[in-house]
Amino acid sequence: MSKLKNKVAVITGANSGIGLATAKLYLKEGAKVVISGRRQEALDEVAEDLTGDFITVLADVSKAEDNVHLINKTTNAYGNIDILFLNAGIAPPTPTTEISEAHYDEIFNINVKGPILAIKEALPHINDNGTILFTSSIVSKKGFDGLGVYSASKGAIRSFARVLTSEVKSRGIRVNAIAPGPIDTPIYGKMGLPQEVVEDMGKGFAAQVPLGRFGTSEEVAKTALFLASDDASYINGIELEVDGGLSQI
Repeated sequence: MSKLKNKVAVITGANSGIGLATAKLYLKEGAKVVISGRRQEALDEVAEDLTGDFITVLADVSKAEDNVHLINKTTNAYGNIDILFLNAGIAPPTPTTEISEAHYDEIFNINVKGPILAIKEALPHINDNGTILFTSSIVSKKGFDGLGVYSASKGAIRSFARVLTSEVKSRGIRVNAIAPGPIDTPIYGKMGLPQEVVEDMGKGFAAQVPLGRFGTSEEVAKTALFLASDDASYINGIELEVDGGLSQI
């Protein structure tokens, strides 16, 4: 298993969910992985269970100085970067009538400002013919009540990715986005909702999916592996839905 042998991959939001599943798969495929997250205890716990060539970096992507720190730690440890996976994100729901400035700022700082600043810092260190991946979401295609700001943030990232695809084309860097649908990840537990509400929400989502179930972080990770590998060498500028068909019908 060596689709990413000796490739250097940086993954934000990698201490749980999709990011962690992708880190594990990248390591299995021979990559050197930088696992970034904003909770040291979570990073320490993850590090105990992983094998391979990796480092963990404490970084809150919403802070400009933390993005500088992340890229500096990466280049000091491994040199240049081959894969940059901007995966960190949050999705606290709030009805439009209750949106506050703090709610807007928190979501856009993490979901939009963070990836953009990380890319700015990383670009001088990304090898030609490297790969940049975003975690977007199908919420930019379908309307879900209470997720207006979250949906707007993912729409912004999709638009930014299109521009970036053009700006880095002379270097052969491919830019793609993964748009998950309902995925069984810890993000639902971080919405600040009662457990029974989260469970009911999950059942509702699953009922809408043509495959009739939530996806898994591992299924999304396999997509992230494909898009980062030479198997996807002529795939560029796309947003690939991993949603069991939810956004297609």
